[in-house]
Amino acid sequence: MLAEVHQRDGYPVNWPDVPHAWLTPSSLLAAWVAERDGRVVGHVGLSRSGTGDVAPGLWSARTGVGVDEIAVVNRLFVAPWTRGHGIGGLLLARAVEAARHRGLRPVLDVMASDNAAVALYERLGWHLLGTVDQQWSSGQRVTVRCYAATT
Repeated sequence: MLAEVHQRDGYPVNWPDVPHAWLTPSSLLAAWVAERDGRVVGHVGLSRSGTGDVAPGLWSARTGVGVDEIAVVNRLFVAPWTRGHGIGGLLLARAVEAARHRGLRPVLDVMASDNAAVALYERLGWHLLGTVDQQWSSGQRVTVRCYAATT
């Protein structure tokens, strides 16, 4: 399914050499999948702040909360053939609930060009922390929008 999402939407931007490792980074706290009719149709992860995560630093600077009190919602994607059923929102809500259960503030970043994801986060009330240009290890310069979940 991840390959389908990558082919249709370009997410992840850089196809990982080992997709399983990309889905399970060492900072991972938990991950969930959504199923429909016995098929996996979505995924979301919740991680500790890691190198390259911009949103935790923005939230920390704004609030004085240490990055150790922040969780990053990541690896959210839904199969192209099952969109429009609220699956992304349900997965996002599950990750937010888990972060809060751990006493952590959920944040995320998203490619500024990913209009569907930006629309989802804003429709669900996530607060824009800022828009930042990043230099990725592959030499790419990208613009990301950083968000924090509502309180």
